[in-house]
Amino acid sequence: MDIAGRSRGHAPGGGNDELERLQRENAQLKRDNKELAMERDVLKRCMVLWVK
Repeated sequence: MDIAGRSRGHAPGGGNDELERLQRENAQLKRDNKELAMERDVLKRCMVLWVK
């Protein structure tokens, strides 16, 4: 809660700014996670080829 006693991220009148921001952030993190997983898989395959 902030100094005025309101919950953080909620605009007066029931705005959903914080919820929308969190949804965008969650979507971005999911995209990043998927990309990192693909990069990890590529690196694993490269290591297998390099070891042979």
